[in-house]
Amino acid sequence: MSLLSWGMFPNIQNKIFTLRDEKSLSSYIKETDEFIPYGNGRSYGDSALNDNILYAKPYNNFLSFDDKKGILHAQAGVLLSEILEAFVSRGWFLKVTPGTKLITLGGAIASDVHGKNHHVEGCFSECVEEFTIMGVDGKIKSCKRGDELFLVTCGGMGLTGVILSAKISLKKINSKNINQTTIKTKNLKETFEAFENNKEKPYSVAWIDCLAKDEDIGKCLLMVGDFADDGNLEYKSKKKLTIPFNFPSFALNTLSVKAFNYLYYAKAKDGISKQKVDIDTFFYPLDAIGDWNKIYGSGGFTQYQFILPKEQSYEGLKEILTKISASGKGSFLAVLKLYGKANENYLSFPMEGYSLALDFKIERGLFELLDKLDEVVIKHGGRIYLTKDVRVSKETFEKGYPQIEKFRAYRKEHKMDKKLNSLQSKRVQI
Repeated sequence: MSLLSWGMFPNIQNKIFTLRDEKSLSSYIKETDEFIPYGNGRSYGDSALNDNILYAKPYNNFLSFDDKKGILHAQAGVLLSEILEAFVSRGWFLKVTPGTKLITLGGAIASDVHGKNHHVEGCFSECVEEFTIMGVDGKIKSCKRGDELFLVTCGGMGLTGVILSAKISLKKINSKNINQTTIKTKNLKETFEAFENNKEKPYSVAWIDCLAKDEDIGKCLLMVGDFADDGNLEYKSKKKLTIPFNFPSFALNTLSVKAFNYLYYAKAKDGISKQKVDIDTFFYPLDAIGDWNKIYGSGGFTQYQFILPKEQSYEGLKEILTKISASGKGSFLAVLKLYGKANENYLSFPMEGYSLALDFKIERGLFELLDKLDEVVIKHGGRIYLTKDVRVSKETFEKGYPQIEKFRAYRKEHKMDKKLNSLQSKRVQI
């Protein structure tokens, strides 16, 4: 059996070592020339792929919980979904969560994930109190905020060691429900105004119609919200509808995406409407569909996620949306988010501004289009998210991450570059 990324591209053979205890892990590290840690396989590209893979998901015990301070200590293979199932009913939620709960704790740290409240709470590393990590020498180190190892590991894509456990702070809540407001906009100008008018709301995210043209470019459904205070903490994950097989490649095309976008946009009332929805509906809508990546066919897909500085975001997004619309290679998963200030972690993705994430089926001409979008992103001072990437060039990557040389120097000094590598790290030479 080989392990794939969520994008199912590239498809390579690999040897798998399963992490179950520290002693065997130490021996594996010393005996293996090169490997990369792998959690639950939700990275979209090649950042967790190599010939040798360390499968960390089974290393997944809860270790302790301080119910006064809300500090959870858990092994790195624990899924965010398992944290929710154990603690929402006790009145606790993740301070920061991405758009899927099906990732490991170690993966959340390695990608320094972010969510719908970055403009308020920042990245996942903001709730990480400390973690333990096994280095390339097979020894375990404890790492706290402010340590250089913390700065290189959070967002470091698994290239600094094997995260074993972490202590994270949770958020106190009094409901499993979210009071959501949906705002329907007609163009990019209205979309930006709606984000700015609601930036005091702790959670915000927009679905954007990336195939809209001319005066309709940038029209969206913006969802903002906060936890209700109704005392209802009866949380249970919903049953999934599962995609049983890979869709044929022709099923996803310009016409089908246009039809979906039309129906999705039309379902919302004009102007402003209010709803009460549960945690899964608001934070994790796609998790309700098992194996939804099969929609894109056996050839796989990639997610193109970029971020632009706030002062450049409007013009940059307008230019990119125009190019995507003209290409006809639209995405029905197009997510726009507002971000707060960047943190100090060397390879963390967010900066103050706006990010757009789009899913594209792997097909002829796609990478050429994305190369053109890269040029616009770099021109406007932005960068690409490594956790979603499968094809960005070394040159484009370097222009987006000004602290890359510090990261490379740390890896080289501690001989991490000889032992920990992915297909992505080789491509962009980090």
